[in-house]
Amino acid sequence: MSSFFSTRKIFSSAIALRVAFFIYGLLQDEYSAVKYTDIDYFVFTDAARYVAQGRSPYERETYRYTPLLAWLLVPTSWPNRLWFSFGKTLFATSDIVAGWFIVRILQSRNGGAMTTERALKYASIWLLNPMVATISTRGSSEGLLGVMIVALLWAVTRRQIVLAGVLLGLAVHFKIYPFIYGPSIIWFLESSDPGNRDKKRSSIPAPSPSLRTRVLRFFNHSRITLCISSLATFAFLNIVMYAIYSTSFLQQTFFYHLTRIDHRHNFSPYNTLLHLSSAMPDKVSSLKLESLAFLPQLLISAVLVPVALAKRDLAGTMLAQTFAFVAFNKVCTSQ
Repeated sequence: MSSFFSTRKIFSSAIALRVAFFIYGLLQDEYSAVKYTDIDYFVFTDAARYVAQGRSPYERETYRYTPLLAWLLVPTSWPNRLWFSFGKTLFATSDIVAGWFIVRILQSRNGGAMTTERALKYASIWLLNPMVATISTRGSSEGLLGVMIVALLWAVTRRQIVLAGVLLGLAVHFKIYPFIYGPSIIWFLESSDPGNRDKKRSSIPAPSPSLRTRVLRFFNHSRITLCISSLATFAFLNIVMYAIYSTSFLQQTFFYHLTRIDHRHNFSPYNTLLHLSSAMPDKVSSLKLESLAFLPQLLISAVLVPVALAKRDLAGTMLAQTFAFVAFNKVCTSQ
């Protein structure tokens, strides 16, 4: 009997799982008082409708995202009712594409050089995970960011540095936090320097390099290319959006998150303090916790974890960074 872990069977099952959740969601939305669709999806689609009318997506209260998301979801404003679910289909498709990238990474030399069957077993943790399928079919846009990050990891493992830089810049524009992966990738890319590999193979001990040599070696071609391509992509997108939407874009997409206080549906270690700060703003310390909460979070996820792990295992490092970033985030929800 043929194995279940074949490309056709796994991806067909992953698609079927999402179709089933999607159809169930339509029925629950239609007949239940408790809706299946994520409330944020209505925020996205309202913003997309404003864009379709030639207005700003930020006219929709609580829209705190890049205009790119609203642009992508413009079809949800088209007359036929079925188009309203276009975004859910897009997010679920992103899940599937992310799963394909996971398989490709695991099959690569840097990802473990696994056989197709073994790679599919690991990828199934994502592809056949009902939590992942539920989140995307409810209308959460995390699937889009997920495929960007996995594609970024794939590009780095394939040494497609310009593509990796473009994906990193796009991901950081889409949501701020993927910038934490930049230090890990930069630290990891030292291993791509042929000179370093040749020296490691040599049995003759090399003299200790000078400080100038170490600095010059750090700024190798791969690292410089990644920085330039990612910064250029990020800057280009931000300049375009600022030219169209002015300060509303900067305030809602970036600055808002620096001072955000959200004590509802929040599992953050800062939840109680943020709740008190929100309820009694005049009685709490003048020290703004919502602004300082980033310090331990960024120290761990963007500095300590990359330095300790990135040269050994980039994928594992990015997992540890994500875990640390979420655990110490001032807003930590079920998703």
